[in-house]
Amino acid sequence: MIRSGKFAALGLAIALAAAGVQAAAPQVKTQAPGYYRLMLGGFEITALSDGTVDLPVDQLMDKAKPGTVVKALGKNYLKPPVETSINGYLINTGTKLVLIDTGANGAFGPTTGKLLANLKAAGYQPEQVDEVYITHLHPDHAAGLTKDGQTVFPNAVVRMDQQEAAFWLNADNAAKDPAHKDFFPAAIAALKPYQDAGRLKTFSGETELVPGIRTHAAYGHTPGHTVYMVESQGQKLAVWGDLMHVAAVQFPDPSVTINFDSDSKQAMPQRQKAYADAAKNGYWVAIAHVSFPGIGHIAADGKGYRWVPANYSIKP
Repeated sequence: MIRSGKFAALGLAIALAAAGVQAAAPQVKTQAPGYYRLMLGGFEITALSDGTVDLPVDQLMDKAKPGTVVKALGKNYLKPPVETSINGYLINTGTKLVLIDTGANGAFGPTTGKLLANLKAAGYQPEQVDEVYITHLHPDHAAGLTKDGQTVFPNAVVRMDQQEAAFWLNADNAAKDPAHKDFFPAAIAALKPYQDAGRLKTFSGETELVPGIRTHAAYGHTPGHTVYMVESQGQKLAVWGDLMHVAAVQFPDPSVTINFDSDSKQAMPQRQKAYADAAKNGYWVAIAHVSFPGIGHIAADGKGYRWVPANYSIKP
């Protein structure tokens, strides 16, 4: 019995070798679809990845002492350029499907422009989106509104702060922000088919857009930059847009600004107030450029703060 068992094993090994089974499987080199869900009271929140973009953050951060940015990155096992997430957020209130920010539509290369595919992977279709809320009109937040000059969300109303629309939809204002002059034609192109269809609606001040979602002015990064406050059954989420960009640097030192800001002197105190309020009150925050899914809490830590990402759960 033992001899026959050995011969059988040897025969199987020879057969497998002949079939090439011992060869290594090819590497797949892809990630899972970029969506993540959690429940906020009765609302379903789905984080959607638009991909990532490499940013030379050591060259972009203002108001930082020489060497401190690279040092802060190193504490988090990072070095420039930093692969930086671009996140959008889909909110299903039960009666409305609302998308906050639309991604870059590939405006920053082939590693971006994934939001629409991830929305579909998450079980939704663009035709189902009722409203699109834009935090601000930089291309990585708004270029995904259109593709080849056509609306990506054919049934949606697009909403944003009136000051944001007035600034970026007037090409003459490029002289006021020459560092971002290319953003003006991009914003105009992204919004044109919605304007033509009468589906661009602006707001001013603190406004409830649908039950459970309110606007909060956070001007500075852009002239009409807006935070969206979401609340259901006593649970809260603040969708911050670009109040901050580099977690490793700006959580421990909120005074550090980035040269993407239209007005960094106005943007910095907005960030400081947002950090303090989120830490004090313990609600969720969702951030466009913190590592996907970009949802977590803020905790005070000495003179600064620390990021506490959402605990992963398969039970949203």
